Amino acid sequence: MSAIVHPSAVVEKGASLGNEVRVGAFCHIGNDVVVGDGCEFGPHCSVAGPTTIGRDNRFIGHCAIGGEPQDKKFAGERVELVIGDRNTFREFVTVNRGTGTGGGITRVGDDNWLLAYTHVAHDCVVGNQCVFSNNATLAGHVTVGDHVILSGFAGVHQFCRIGAHAFIGMGAFVNGDVPPFVMVAQDGYGRPRGINSEGLKRRGFDATRIAAIKRAYRALYMGGASLDEARAKLAELAADSDDVRALLEFIDNGERPLLR
Repeated sequence: MSAIVHPSAVVEKGASLGNEVRVGAFCHIGNDVVVGDGCEFGPHCSVAGPTTIGRDNRFIGHCAIGGEPQDKKFAGERVELVIGDRNTFREFVTVNRGTGTGGGITRVGDDNWLLAYTHVAHDCVVGNQCVFSNNATLAGHVTVGDHVILSGFAGVHQFCRIGAHAFIGMGAFVNGDVPPFVMVAQDGYGRPRGINSEGLKRRGFDATRIAAIKRAYRALYMGGASLDEARAKLAELAADSDDVRALLEFIDNGERPLLR
Protein backbone atom coordinates (compact mmCIF):
# COMPACT_ATOMS: atom_id res chain seq x y z
CA MET A 1 0.00 0.00 0.00
CA SER A 2 1.33 3.43 -0.88
CA ALA A 3 1.72 6.23 1.65
CA ILE A 4 -1.37 7.90 3.10
CA VAL A 5 -0.91 11.66 3.45
CA HIS A 6 -3.43 13.94 5.14
CA PRO A 7 -4.68 16.72 2.84
CA SER A 8 -3.28 19.40 5.16
CA ALA A 9 0.22 17.89 5.22
CA VAL A 10 3.08 19.02 2.97
CA VAL A 11 5.47 16.46 1.49
CA GLU A 12 8.06 18.15 -0.69
CA LYS A 13 9.01 16.64 -4.04
CA GLY A 14 12.47 15.71 -2.87
CA ALA A 15 11.13 13.45 -0.10
CA SER A 16 10.74 9.68 -0.45
CA LEU A 17 8.05 7.81 1.49
CA GLY A 18 7.98 4.02 1.79
CA ASN A 19 4.99 1.72 1.72
CA GLU A 20 2.24 2.10 4.31
CA VAL A 21 3.65 5.38 5.66
CA ARG A 22 1.02 7.57 7.31
CA VAL A 23 1.50 11.33 7.46
CA GLY A 24 -0.93 13.13 9.76
CA ALA A 25 -2.51 16.56 9.72
CA PHE A 26 -0.31 19.64 9.30
CA CYS A 27 2.94 17.70 9.00
CA HIS A 28 5.85 18.87 6.89
CA ILE A 29 8.26 16.38 5.30
CA GLY A 30 11.12 18.24 3.64
CA ASN A 31 13.49 17.65 0.75
CA ASP A 32 16.13 14.96 1.07
CA VAL A 33 14.11 12.98 3.63
CA VAL A 34 13.84 9.21 3.18
CA VAL A 35 11.18 7.45 5.24
CA GLY A 36 11.07 3.67 5.49
CA ASP A 37 8.03 1.42 5.29
CA GLY A 38 5.38 1.50 7.98
CA CYS A 39 6.31 4.78 9.67
CA GLU A 40 3.61 6.95 11.20
CA PHE A 41 3.62 10.70 11.78
CA GLY A 42 0.99 12.19 14.08
CA PRO A 43 -0.20 15.80 13.71
CA HIS A 44 2.16 18.76 13.42
CA CYS A 45 5.39 16.79 12.97
CA SER A 46 8.22 18.23 10.88
CA VAL A 47 11.15 16.39 9.33
CA ALA A 48 14.02 18.30 7.68
CA GLY A 49 16.68 16.72 5.53
CA PRO A 50 19.09 15.23 4.91
CA THR A 51 17.43 12.64 7.14
CA THR A 52 17.07 8.90 6.69
CA ILE A 53 14.46 7.08 8.77
CA GLY A 54 14.16 3.29 8.92
CA ARG A 55 10.96 1.30 9.09
CA ASP A 56 8.08 1.17 11.59
CA ASN A 57 8.97 4.30 13.52
CA ARG A 58 6.20 6.26 15.27
CA PHE A 59 6.27 10.04 15.72
CA ILE A 60 3.30 10.75 17.95
CA GLY A 61 2.84 14.48 17.48
CA HIS A 62 4.62 17.87 17.31
CA CYS A 63 8.04 16.24 16.83
CA ALA A 64 10.81 18.29 15.20
CA ILE A 65 13.19 15.83 13.54
CA GLY A 66 16.32 16.58 11.53
CA GLY A 67 16.53 20.28 12.31
CA GLU A 68 19.75 22.23 11.93
CA PRO A 69 22.28 21.70 14.75
CA GLN A 70 22.15 24.23 17.55
CA ASP A 71 25.79 25.12 17.08
CA LYS A 72 27.10 28.57 16.18
CA LYS A 73 29.86 27.00 14.10
CA PHE A 74 27.35 25.41 11.72
CA ALA A 75 27.68 27.12 8.35
CA GLY A 76 25.09 25.29 6.25
CA GLU A 77 27.29 22.34 5.28
CA ARG A 78 25.61 19.06 4.38
CA VAL A 79 25.03 17.11 7.60
CA GLU A 80 22.69 14.23 8.32
CA LEU A 81 20.42 12.43 10.75
CA VAL A 82 20.09 8.65 10.54
CA ILE A 83 17.34 6.86 12.50
CA GLY A 84 16.96 3.08 12.69
CA ASP A 85 13.84 0.94 13.03
CA ARG A 86 10.89 0.64 15.43
CA ASN A 87 11.59 3.73 17.51
CA THR A 88 8.86 5.71 19.26
CA PHE A 89 9.13 9.51 19.49
CA ARG A 90 6.55 11.05 21.79
CA GLU A 91 5.20 14.61 21.82
CA PHE A 92 7.59 17.51 21.14
CA VAL A 93 10.74 15.39 20.79
CA THR A 94 13.58 17.19 19.00
CA VAL A 95 16.48 15.45 17.24
CA ASN A 96 19.07 17.55 15.37
CA ARG A 97 21.39 16.71 12.48
CA GLY A 98 25.17 16.58 12.94
CA THR A 99 27.82 19.24 12.34
CA GLY A 100 30.60 19.38 9.82
CA THR A 101 33.25 19.54 12.54
CA GLY A 102 31.67 16.78 14.65
CA GLY A 103 31.47 13.92 12.17
CA GLY A 104 28.45 15.17 10.27
CA ILE A 105 25.88 12.58 11.41
CA THR A 106 23.57 12.18 14.37
CA ARG A 107 22.49 8.54 14.82
CA VAL A 108 19.60 6.90 16.67
CA GLY A 109 19.51 3.10 16.66
CA ASP A 110 16.60 0.66 16.93
CA ASP A 111 13.74 0.05 19.38
CA ASN A 112 14.21 3.19 21.47
CA TRP A 113 11.53 5.13 23.36
CA LEU A 114 12.03 8.90 23.46
CA LEU A 115 9.28 10.36 25.63
CA ALA A 116 7.81 13.85 25.62
CA TYR A 117 10.12 16.86 25.25
CA THR A 118 13.34 14.82 25.06
CA HIS A 119 16.18 16.32 23.04
CA VAL A 120 19.02 14.65 21.12
CA ALA A 121 21.55 17.24 20.00
CA HIS A 122 23.96 17.29 17.07
CA ASP A 123 26.47 14.49 16.52
CA CYS A 124 25.01 12.26 19.24
CA VAL A 125 24.99 8.49 18.85
CA VAL A 126 22.18 6.62 20.61
CA GLY A 127 22.24 2.82 20.71
CA ASN A 128 19.35 0.34 20.82
CA GLN A 129 16.51 -0.30 23.27
CA CYS A 130 17.05 2.85 25.30
CA VAL A 131 14.37 4.78 27.20
CA PHE A 132 14.63 8.55 27.59
CA SER A 133 11.94 9.79 29.99
CA ASN A 134 10.26 13.18 29.74
CA ASN A 135 12.56 16.18 29.28
CA ALA A 136 15.78 14.13 29.25
CA THR A 137 18.42 16.02 27.25
CA LEU A 138 21.62 15.11 25.46
CA ALA A 139 24.06 17.89 24.60
CA GLY A 140 26.18 17.60 21.46
CA HIS A 141 28.54 14.70 20.74
CA VAL A 142 27.14 12.40 23.45
CA THR A 143 27.38 8.63 22.94
CA VAL A 144 24.77 6.41 24.61
CA GLY A 145 25.11 2.62 24.69
CA ASP A 146 22.37 0.00 24.45
CA HIS A 147 19.67 -0.49 27.11
CA VAL A 148 20.34 2.86 28.80
CA ILE A 149 17.59 4.58 30.82
CA LEU A 150 17.59 8.35 31.27
CA SER A 151 15.00 9.36 33.85
CA GLY A 152 12.95 12.55 33.65
CA PHE A 153 14.84 15.86 33.46
CA ALA A 154 18.24 14.13 33.30
CA GLY A 155 20.89 16.04 31.36
CA VAL A 156 24.15 14.85 29.82
CA HIS A 157 27.07 17.22 29.16
CA GLN A 158 28.59 17.41 25.70
CA PHE A 159 31.14 14.76 24.67
CA CYS A 160 30.18 12.43 27.54
CA ARG A 161 29.63 8.70 27.09
CA ILE A 162 26.97 6.62 28.82
CA GLY A 163 27.82 2.92 28.87
CA ALA A 164 25.39 0.10 28.09
CA HIS A 165 22.80 -0.80 30.77
CA ALA A 166 23.47 2.37 32.76
CA PHE A 167 20.63 4.09 34.62
CA ILE A 168 20.59 7.88 35.08
CA GLY A 169 18.23 8.96 37.85
CA MET A 170 15.64 11.72 37.74
CA GLY A 171 17.10 15.20 37.48
CA ALA A 172 20.71 14.03 37.49
CA PHE A 173 23.21 16.13 35.54
CA VAL A 174 26.03 14.05 34.07
CA ASN A 175 29.35 15.79 33.40
CA GLY A 176 31.63 12.77 33.02
CA ASP A 177 31.66 9.33 31.42
CA VAL A 178 29.33 6.79 33.06
CA PRO A 179 30.62 3.21 32.84
CA PRO A 180 28.36 0.37 31.75
CA PHE A 181 25.91 -1.04 34.35
CA VAL A 182 26.23 1.93 36.73
CA MET A 183 23.37 3.86 38.37
CA VAL A 184 23.72 7.63 38.75
CA ALA A 185 21.60 9.67 41.17
CA GLN A 186 21.17 13.41 41.65
CA ASP A 187 23.56 15.01 44.13
CA GLY A 188 24.27 18.45 42.68
CA TYR A 189 25.87 16.86 39.65
CA GLY A 190 25.04 13.17 39.30
CA ARG A 191 27.14 10.69 41.25
CA PRO A 192 27.45 6.89 40.99
CA ARG A 193 25.15 5.04 43.38
CA GLY A 194 25.69 1.34 42.72
CA ILE A 195 24.87 -0.82 39.71
CA ASN A 196 21.62 -1.19 37.82
CA SER A 197 20.85 -4.60 39.34
CA GLU A 198 17.13 -4.57 38.67
CA GLY A 199 17.59 -3.61 35.03
CA LEU A 200 20.19 -6.34 34.57
CA LYS A 201 17.87 -8.97 36.08
CA ARG A 202 15.09 -7.92 33.71
CA ARG A 203 17.45 -8.40 30.78
CA GLY A 204 18.43 -11.91 31.77
CA PHE A 205 21.70 -11.38 33.61
CA ASP A 206 22.15 -14.26 36.06
CA ALA A 207 23.43 -14.00 39.65
CA THR A 208 27.01 -14.87 38.67
CA ARG A 209 27.24 -12.07 36.10
CA ILE A 210 25.68 -9.53 38.45
CA ALA A 211 28.04 -10.52 41.28
CA ALA A 212 31.05 -9.98 39.00
CA ILE A 213 29.77 -6.53 38.02
CA LYS A 214 29.25 -5.65 41.69
CA ARG A 215 32.84 -6.62 42.49
CA ALA A 216 34.02 -4.41 39.64
CA TYR A 217 31.92 -1.51 40.94
CA ARG A 218 33.39 -1.88 44.43
CA ALA A 219 36.91 -1.90 43.00
CA LEU A 220 36.23 1.24 40.98
CA TYR A 221 34.19 3.29 43.45
CA MET A 222 34.26 1.96 47.02
CA GLY A 223 37.83 1.01 47.90
CA GLY A 224 39.40 4.46 47.90
CA ALA A 225 41.79 3.34 45.17
CA SER A 226 43.21 5.69 42.55
CA LEU A 227 41.95 5.20 39.02
CA ASP A 228 45.19 3.43 38.03
CA GLU A 229 44.89 1.08 41.01
CA ALA A 230 41.24 0.42 40.19
CA ARG A 231 42.16 -0.35 36.57
CA ALA A 232 44.67 -2.95 37.75
CA LYS A 233 42.05 -4.62 39.92
CA LEU A 234 39.51 -4.56 37.09
CA ALA A 235 42.08 -6.20 34.79
CA GLU A 236 42.28 -9.09 37.28
CA LEU A 237 38.50 -9.41 37.50
CA ALA A 238 38.13 -9.18 33.71
CA ALA A 239 39.94 -12.48 33.28
CA ASP A 240 36.78 -14.27 34.47
CA SER A 241 34.05 -11.90 33.25
CA ASP A 242 33.21 -10.55 29.79
CA ASP A 243 31.07 -7.87 31.46
CA VAL A 244 33.97 -6.58 33.54
CA ARG A 245 36.15 -6.68 30.44
CA ALA A 246 33.60 -4.48 28.63
CA LEU A 247 33.58 -2.07 31.57
CA LEU A 248 37.38 -1.87 31.57
CA GLU A 249 37.50 -1.27 27.81
CA PHE A 250 34.97 1.55 28.22
CA ILE A 251 37.18 3.22 30.81
CA ASP A 252 40.36 2.79 28.75
CA ASN A 253 38.79 4.31 25.63
CA GLY A 254 37.50 7.49 27.25
CA GLU A 255 38.61 11.05 26.58
CA ARG A 256 36.55 12.84 29.24
CA PRO A 257 37.09 12.24 32.96
CA LEU A 258 35.26 9.26 34.41
CA LEU A 259 32.33 10.09 36.67
CA ARG A 260 33.61 9.09 40.15
